[in-house]
Amino acid sequence: MATIAIVGAGLGGVLAAYEIKAEARASDTVVLISKGDTYHFVPSNPWVAVNWRAREAIEVDLPPVMKRKGIAFNNAGAKRVHPSENRVELNDGSSLNYDYLVIATGPDLAFDEIEGLGPERFTQSICHVDHAERAAAAFDAFCEAPGPIVVGAVQGASCYGPAYEFAMILDTELRRRKLRDQVPMTFVTAEPYVGHLGLDGVGDTKGLLESEMRERHIKWITNARIAKIEQSKMTVEELSEDGAVKATHDLPFKYSMLLPAFRGVPAIMGIEGLVNARGFVLVDKYQRNPTYPNVFGIGVAVAIAPTGKTPVPVGVPKTGFMIESMVTATAKNIGVLLQGKAPQEQATWNAVCLADFGDEGVAFIAQPQIPPRNVNWSAHGKWVHLAKEQFEKYFIGKLRRGQSETFYEALALKVLGIAKLKETKH
Repeated sequence: MATIAIVGAGLGGVLAAYEIKAEARASDTVVLISKGDTYHFVPSNPWVAVNWRAREAIEVDLPPVMKRKGIAFNNAGAKRVHPSENRVELNDGSSLNYDYLVIATGPDLAFDEIEGLGPERFTQSICHVDHAERAAAAFDAFCEAPGPIVVGAVQGASCYGPAYEFAMILDTELRRRKLRDQVPMTFVTAEPYVGHLGLDGVGDTKGLLESEMRERHIKWITNARIAKIEQSKMTVEELSEDGAVKATHDLPFKYSMLLPAFRGVPAIMGIEGLVNARGFVLVDKYQRNPTYPNVFGIGVAVAIAPTGKTPVPVGVPKTGFMIESMVTATAKNIGVLLQGKAPQEQATWNAVCLADFGDEGVAFIAQPQIPPRNVNWSAHGKWVHLAKEQFEKYFIGKLRRGQSETFYEALALKVLGIAKLKETKH
C-alpha cells in the first residue's frame, strides 16, 4: 500500500489526481490537497473581468467528483512540505504522511516586489477569479468616467498571453459600449519585442500581435521595467539592449491590469534541494526532484530556465497542454515506481494555445514549447474566439465528469501529431 499526495488543485493537480488514480493499484491511496473545495478555470478569468462570464460558470465543485473517483480530498491546504520526513503539514494543524508527493501548487503572486502593484494597491489582476471579479467591478466604474488604460506584464513575469488577451478584450468591450474613442491604451511588457511571449515567439506571433495592436490603436512599450505605481500614474523605464535606461515614461491611467512576476508558494519556498532561489521545484526529465526522488513537480510550480538573455527579466510560461504533458509523464512514472520499476516517461512540453481577443484571436502550436522546435506555427482569425469558447465548455465538462482525456480528444491529438509523451526506447 502506498499513499500518493498531490498538493494543489488547479489544472495540473486535478488532472494528476485523475491520472494517478488510474495508474495506482487498488490498495493505494491518492489524496488531493486543496485550499478550499473549488476548481476555477483560469483561462476564462479575462472574460470574468469584463462580465462576459460569471464565476459560477467556470467553477467545479471538487469533493463530489473526487468521491466518485475514489480519490481522498482534503481542503485544508498545505502549510509546509517536509520532504526529508515524507510529510505535508496542513493549515489545520494536522499532517499527511506520503510515499510519493506531486507538487502542483501553482505560483505565489509577487505583487509586493513593485511599489503600488496589485489589487490591494492601484492595479488590477486576472490571475485569480477573485481578482477578476474585482477587476470587473473596477472596469464598470471606469466606464462611468473613462480615461487612459495601461495593460501588460511586469519584469520577471512568466505569463504574457493573458495580458495580450485582456488588452484586446478591453478594446472589444469598449467598442461595444461606444467608449473606445475616449480611452487611450498602452501595452507595457518586459518582453524584448511584442509577441515574444517568454518563448522567443511562436511562428509569426510578433507580426500578428503588432498588426493587431496597430489595428486597435494600442501603443506599446517593450523592454519595460516598472519603477513604481501611484494612484493614477506609473513610472516605466524602457531599457536598451545593454540594460541601460533608454527612456523613462510617466504613464497616466484610470484603469490598469498588470500581470505580476511569479515565485514559489510559502509551503515550499527555501527548501534546499527541492526548489531554486525563486521557490520553483527542481525536476529532472522524468518530472522528479533530484534530491527527493519520491517528489515530482508539475505545472507553474516547476523551475524552467529562460529561453535567452533579455534586457529585462522574462520568464517562461507553463501553458495548459504543456502542463498536461507533465501530468501524464508523472502519472505513468509513479505507476511504474509502484510496480518496482524505474521511471521512463518524459513529457514533450508541447504547447497548443488559443489567445482570445473578444471577437477573434491568435492560435499557436509549438513542439516543443522551448525552442528550437520541430513545429512552429501560428494563425489568426475569428475562428479562434469560437474555438476557445467551445474548449472552455469541453474542458470544464470533462473535469466535472472526472475525466482527464476523452477518446475523441486523444484521437484528435493523434491525428494532429501532437503528443504528450516523448518517444523513448524502453
